[in-house]
Amino acid sequence: MNAVDREADELADAQARRRTALVSVGAAIFLVAVKLVTGLLTGSLAFVAEAVHSGTDLVAALLTLFAVQVAVRPPDRDHQFGHGKAEQLAALGESAFLMLVSLFIAFVSLQRLIDGGGHDIEVTWWAFTVLAVVIAVDASRTTISYRASRRYHSPALAANALHFGSDLAGSFAVLIGLVLVSAGEHWADSVAALFVAVLVVLAALRLARQSVDVLMDRSGPDADEHIREALAGLDERVEVRRVRVRHAAGRHFVDIVVGVPLDTAVSQGHAIADDIEERVEHALGGADVVVHVEPSDAEGDVRERATAAASAIPEVREVHNVRVMRLPDGYELSLHVKLPRDLSLEQAHNAVERLEQRVRDEMPEVSYVHTHIEPLARTDWARSPDTDETAVEREAIESAVRRFTGSSPIAVTFRDGEQGRVALVTVSLPGDQPLPSAHQHAGAIEEAVRERCPGLADVIVHTEPLGAGAT
Repeated sequence: MNAVDREADELADAQARRRTALVSVGAAIFLVAVKLVTGLLTGSLAFVAEAVHSGTDLVAALLTLFAVQVAVRPPDRDHQFGHGKAEQLAALGESAFLMLVSLFIAFVSLQRLIDGGGHDIEVTWWAFTVLAVVIAVDASRTTISYRASRRYHSPALAANALHFGSDLAGSFAVLIGLVLVSAGEHWADSVAALFVAVLVVLAALRLARQSVDVLMDRSGPDADEHIREALAGLDERVEVRRVRVRHAAGRHFVDIVVGVPLDTAVSQGHAIADDIEERVEHALGGADVVVHVEPSDAEGDVRERATAAASAIPEVREVHNVRVMRLPDGYELSLHVKLPRDLSLEQAHNAVERLEQRVRDEMPEVSYVHTHIEPLARTDWARSPDTDETAVEREAIESAVRRFTGSSPIAVTFRDGEQGRVALVTVSLPGDQPLPSAHQHAGAIEEAVRERCPGLADVIVHTEPLGAGAT
């Protein structure tokens, strides 16, 4: 998913969460008014308690609306990781508030049970009608908030769903209590209220613990496991040194430090980082991943260390044909170095002298460094010649390939550039053949074609395992 699509999805999610929070506020206002009026008219303390309970839900809904609006704000200078933890703060406050109210209800219920559980309640038909409406509203807003919290991974909406679920349970408790009170069992209302209070306290404690875990940047075991599985297929030379994960507003933030071989080029290191980011993003469902690439602490072989030391010189654009020779008194090193074309010989020589000195400083076992200076190749304008123009070269190439591989080439193409005609040849060899042997076959084909077609500026042979087809 590109950045534009991700931003559009995040905006749509934010608008949906705000709509859900606004619906919760409106429903809470309606329920507080209905329960309070019914409780005052009937004399039912349970109704009044439920009105207070819904009052806490109104506060919770307002906090949720505020938290959601804050959480969806984009990162700024003071909050560079965004404002997602505002939802956890709101959820933690709501949990604490709900626990206090539930504990108070439990205290009152126990006191009434100790005193005998009786109090005057006027049970009327319209009280049951009000309860039916209240239960329907509670059920709908609990379902809406719960589904929205799961869809948008919103802790604040999850807290809202908990509040509304406890309100729904409280409404059922009032209904059961009124039915039993109308049958002469005055203790039933207090028992039901006590049961709901205990249930809500336990749920609030669980939600508070989840909010604290996020605020304290606790790493979830599932996230760690998914990351380990995602990184299991990396090149064995890539060393995963540190992984840190935190979670906010339904999204993981991951920092990863990896070590790569000393001679890894900048572009190769960037490609490794991109691969790791893509793996982890896919494993965690759109995580924000930052990968820091470091050179390996391992000594590495002489070739890797020499290439890394040479590439550290700013003027050096490319190092190739690195040859290491071991003599009785130490190592000798030869390499080809490509430098910018606009350098003078004196400037290029100064850069190469610094390269040689750096290699000797970092590798005392190397007694001598020989460098071959080359200008960095520029872009060559070229064209594709007609088939009849290349008939002789094509026949020579096909003959050489059949002689050294026993089969025809997979593909033969030509390019006429400023420096002459270049032949691009693709051949197939057994997949289990050692790489030096495959390279030797390619070199033999190139040499045979050059002998028959000395006019070719270059012959480049690409080898593929049997059955791979042309690339």
